[in-house]
Amino acid sequence: MKEVILCKYGEIILKGANKSTFESILLREVKRRAKAIGNYSVRYMQSTVYVEPMDEEAEELIGDMYDQIKHVFGFAGICRAAVCEKDMEVIKKTAVEYLRDSIPMGVSFRGEARRSDKRFPLDSPAIAAEVGGALLEVRPDLKVDLKNPAVTVRIEVRDKAAYIHAGQDSGAGGIPIGCAGRGLLLLSGGIDSPVAGYMMMKRGMTLDALHFESYPYTSELARDKVMTLAHELTEYSGKMRVHVISLTKIQEEIRDNCNEDYFTLILRRFMMRLASRCAVENYCPVIVTGESLGQVASQTLQALCATESVASVPVFRPCIGLDKDEIVKISRAIGTFETSILPYEDCCTVFTPKHPKTRPEIAKIEAEEAKLNYDALLEDAWESRYTVTQNQFE
Repeated sequence: MKEVILCKYGEIILKGANKSTFESILLREVKRRAKAIGNYSVRYMQSTVYVEPMDEEAEELIGDMYDQIKHVFGFAGICRAAVCEKDMEVIKKTAVEYLRDSIPMGVSFRGEARRSDKRFPLDSPAIAAEVGGALLEVRPDLKVDLKNPAVTVRIEVRDKAAYIHAGQDSGAGGIPIGCAGRGLLLLSGGIDSPVAGYMMMKRGMTLDALHFESYPYTSELARDKVMTLAHELTEYSGKMRVHVISLTKIQEEIRDNCNEDYFTLILRRFMMRLASRCAVENYCPVIVTGESLGQVASQTLQALCATESVASVPVFRPCIGLDKDEIVKISRAIGTFETSILPYEDCCTVFTPKHPKTRPEIAKIEAEEAKLNYDALLEDAWESRYTVTQNQFE
């Protein structure tokens, strides 16, 4: 029996004259993932992408292909479906063979049909009734419930074939990666920044990541944790470059020369200047952070303004209005939570002040910064940078 994957559009359906651009990007992403798994035909028609195995090996790996498509932004729903010719007897036979053993014992069900091909002789209610009757003949334990069934058997009669399935999974939603420009994600190793990256990728943004390390105050395990998070995000992006910059010397100089209450603010302004330079060099017009308003002392309104004032590109904060529980919920859903909570330090926990300023005045921050050889420290940190590429298919 031939089986295909049906991928139903999400908000792309609402696009106007530029809909074809979104479709092309979406199709390219599915083809890229399919190529890494096996021999699949990928085409789109009637706001649906069809992924069809073209040989036995691809048929055996259709579950792996299905898992890949779950992470493709742009689809509202996906399902595996049996495909057959548009003949009522063939449709009933296929439905029985495909669904007879997969529907749990004794549950309620209903049939639901959609007839896109209006030349088909039966209308949608009649198609659903015929298939439902055929299933009841071989599965008398099933119960018909038209209002609140446990299982909905769907029959789609489209232009080229008929498709039968019993429900669909939610897709990743959003719009395809690559249709909303590039951004530089500040990836710290905590819970928030991977969530911020996910949220921007869901809105079509392609991301590089930037991680700040402070070896030996932060360990190689801490860096490896960040690389693991980046790899987990490639479930959605496919590939991600992670740029790494050392802040060790900067932090030591801040510790030795500045008022302790300003340590974190001064450090974050260094980070924002370096991030801006990294963003420009890598053609990223924006910086993306996981900051949430009021979550910690460095994320008060005044502190955020003091930090952003030295950035030379816009700063996007997709988590800004979320509380911690909401961020954790997303983190669990996208599979980064367990890695994020591994007990390895990050640079922002090094030399943390006992009483950080929550309502800083920029003039006082600048007075503290004047105690440092700012340009030389920035250049020294910049020269420490290196890049690691994470690829989902390696």
